[in-house]
Amino acid sequence: MLTNTHSYYSFKYGTISTEDLLKVLSYRGYTTVALTDINNTASSIDFVRLAAQNNIKPVVGVDVRNGVQQQYVALAKNNKGFREINEYLTAHLHEKKNFDPQAPEFDHVFVIYPFSYAGELRKNEFIGVSSADLKTLPFSHWKNRQEKLMIKHTCTFRNKHDYNVHRLLRAIDNNTLLSKLPASEQASEADTVTEKANLLNLYAHYPQIIDNTECLLASCGIEFDFTSNKNKRFFTTSAEEDFQLLKQRCEEGLSYRFPNCNDEVIKRMNKELEVICKLGFCAYFLLTLDIVDYARSKNYFYIGRGSGANSLVAYLLRLTNVDPIELDLYFERFINPFRSSPPDFDIDFSWTDRDDVIRYIFERYGYAHVALLGTYITFKYKSAIREIGKVFGLPDDEIVALQRNPSVESGGHDGQWVLKYSRFIDGFPDHCSIHSGGILISEEPISCYSSTDLLPKGFPSTRFDMYVAEDVGLHKFDILSQRGLSKIKDSINIIRENTGVELDIDDMNKLKHDERIKELLRAGKAIGCFYVESPAMRMLLTKLKADDYLSLVAASSIIRPGVAKSGMMREYILRFQDEKRREQARKDLPELYSILEETYGVMVYQEDVIKVAHYFAGLSLDESDVLRRGMSWKFRQRNEFWKVREKFFANCRAKGYPEQTIVDIWRQIESFANYAFAKGHSASYAVESYQALYIKACYPLEYMVATLNNGGGFYRQELYVHEARMHGAIVEAPCVNRGDWACTIYGKHLFLGFFMLYGFEKESVELLLTERGLYGEFKSLSDFVSRVPVSSEQLLILIRIGAFRFTGKNKKELLWDAYLLPGHSKGAKPQPTLFAPEVKEFELPELWEHELENAFDELELLGFPLVSPFELLEKQVPSSLRSADLPRYINKTVDIAGYLVTRKPTRTGGGDSMSFGTFLDMDGHWLDTVHFSRSFKHYPFRGPGCYLIRGKVVEEYGFISVEVEQMHRLHNRSLDENTRLRRSSPPILIP
Repeated sequence: MLTNTHSYYSFKYGTISTEDLLKVLSYRGYTTVALTDINNTASSIDFVRLAAQNNIKPVVGVDVRNGVQQQYVALAKNNKGFREINEYLTAHLHEKKNFDPQAPEFDHVFVIYPFSYAGELRKNEFIGVSSADLKTLPFSHWKNRQEKLMIKHTCTFRNKHDYNVHRLLRAIDNNTLLSKLPASEQASEADTVTEKANLLNLYAHYPQIIDNTECLLASCGIEFDFTSNKNKRFFTTSAEEDFQLLKQRCEEGLSYRFPNCNDEVIKRMNKELEVICKLGFCAYFLLTLDIVDYARSKNYFYIGRGSGANSLVAYLLRLTNVDPIELDLYFERFINPFRSSPPDFDIDFSWTDRDDVIRYIFERYGYAHVALLGTYITFKYKSAIREIGKVFGLPDDEIVALQRNPSVESGGHDGQWVLKYSRFIDGFPDHCSIHSGGILISEEPISCYSSTDLLPKGFPSTRFDMYVAEDVGLHKFDILSQRGLSKIKDSINIIRENTGVELDIDDMNKLKHDERIKELLRAGKAIGCFYVESPAMRMLLTKLKADDYLSLVAASSIIRPGVAKSGMMREYILRFQDEKRREQARKDLPELYSILEETYGVMVYQEDVIKVAHYFAGLSLDESDVLRRGMSWKFRQRNEFWKVREKFFANCRAKGYPEQTIVDIWRQIESFANYAFAKGHSASYAVESYQALYIKACYPLEYMVATLNNGGGFYRQELYVHEARMHGAIVEAPCVNRGDWACTIYGKHLFLGFFMLYGFEKESVELLLTERGLYGEFKSLSDFVSRVPVSSEQLLILIRIGAFRFTGKNKKELLWDAYLLPGHSKGAKPQPTLFAPEVKEFELPELWEHELENAFDELELLGFPLVSPFELLEKQVPSSLRSADLPRYINKTVDIAGYLVTRKPTRTGGGDSMSFGTFLDMDGHWLDTVHFSRSFKHYPFRGPGCYLIRGKVVEEYGFISVEVEQMHRLHNRSLDENTRLRRSSPPILIP
């Protein structure tokens, strides 16, 4: 009966979630409803999936509008019509053009125009009559053509509250005050979900219109099979051919992965192949293999991770580098007979290579069948406070105060309304976006399921998210990017150029036994290495005495927020260190300990959730997987998760476990929400970490250059420059004759790249490099100026950073020369001339330089000095203690100076603020600090710089830190003094 209904996927217009919309429609007596969100079909599939649960026959379509001005409503007669609508929307979304007032000639779509429409109607086109139109219908020419009339009652709100929310959303969308929102930009208050009986009563005098509407909706029908796989069905031409090809490629991989292959490997390979074939996943594996084959053909580095690492077949195909037999990985976590959805491979590529891989996928399988997976950007509570505060006209300081303290008492009358409505729209979809790496490759055209947006790089993306895609049977391939792989790739190229060595990092057996890597792990010397360089990881590796691959696999998962926050990371460390504690845990819960013996009875990996649910709580494997998947917030909203949760508790009670034990174990499971790694995923990360550690152990300078060129990592650029220096690099400022856009290394001389200079434009670098490449190095400043047309401001940057130091002149002399060069007035670029003008040489008196002038220039242009930060201090450092001395002062109070690297604020169990600090001592070595609530409050961090720290030296399982009692920031020499010392310089390039 309803032909025009909106959910909140009518972005910044609708106010009701899909689930709530169906519930309220069912409650108010409707049995057939058309969902017609504005200019998108984002929620259509979910609407169809949920409709049966509410005894509603679903019809889907779209409300076609230009802005808020409705052109017509299009309703799909069937799935073909839904595809037509999606293709029509896609064309407009890609070209970003307005819709015509007349619909195209659809074959399987009904069209309902507004009552004001005056054009001719096709057979499938009708006129919608709203309750407001009934007053004018007797005076309209349509009164004699009632066979073409339909009920058009728009449903956007449930009540007055929803209407207020709608107006706020419209004001946000129009970036205007609520009081200035035009009536033309908002819906009528009459667009409310009314009782079906009341709606029929409104049209009682026009029974033919009621009959027309019922017949039209009855003739519409759309179905989606939510139980079958919609991905590309075959990689070859048949399932049998796919299986034979997959088996062949696995057998080819045996000799590469297992030179001394045994029966255990063959048996597991055949078992996996049997399950893969039985569940119809051969094409999924072969599609992933095709992507990886392309990457290898282009020499692109990649890493396969996720639960796919649990599969021996994936290892044989080189989709992953993780040996599941060595790690005793649980294949059923990846694929089991109860799993209807395909496995999920995450393939990481270098950020420089990923776009080309995506391009290959689209061109290989066709743009009609491939799309990037969409997602929704939703309103968050605090950001909603800002948006609604603005439309209410609140000043910025009041909005900030509400965000900091979002309580009713913190705001006045308007503030209370802001908080109320912000809380309501928290979680509302704001607009479509793109999933971080998901790609769909479907058997049927993508338009059978969704319209698409066109991204700036030319790739289309769906207008639904991964949950809807998974529900309908479209399972994503994750094609991701990360800079860690770029570091490895670039390192190998730099090593080849700088040393002539061709490095092979794919031999993991060799890497796992390399003593140099073990030494780096034991000492926590992993700066720049993927996933293991943070202070927290360095602390964990030290406490676990981690010096092998298996320890690193465990550490990669233990460090995750869920395990750490629940207290299980600390418990794991304690049990690792203390055999008595392990025995007590075994005695307290022998059933749980036997299941998790490898991790001392602590849940560390996602597989552990399945194991505990299956063996400890007696859930079936598919129920256990529901529990694992339910750790995501979205899935947790579904009924099946809560049913399995109830069964978990019921089964545990039936087995006689103490109630507190059940609650504690459930708390561990809950701590995995959105954070836990599969063991195979951790193992994949460990592989990449090992590769990075190997390169750093053997070629630290080249690795640091690659790290700098790829944006660093956990720390700021300064620390990676420092790390290179600690490994023997001679760090040079950018140079016009030796430098490049990126950092470069010649022997041990590391030249910083021009990209690191604040304010220096890439266009200037391109001009410089082109000229140098064509005609050779620059002989002097005047030679440079005559050949490279850079502005005076750009020239000044080069002089101040020392890029002309090869001339033998100091900066002040160069600045005088630049001032006197012809054609260099302020802001101007020199004009090319046929003949180089003669440059007069002046004999200048000796110009005095202060020893720190260069450091202050570097600080301004690079963000850090190329000398020790301790050399910039106003006074001599009041303590000579170094971090290497601390083991001799355990449990004693010391004074020690440190240069702040980073800090990690957190909260105590009681909610008080505290922090962890990471410093460098005067020799450039690590100094770790703990700032408990009292000292953190009285002696806070006061920005970057050097600090004098007083505190107690403590040691826990080999990791030494200082529990800070007092901390004072040491003063640098002032910039004012440096400026005064420069007054013998010329007035820079001012005519």
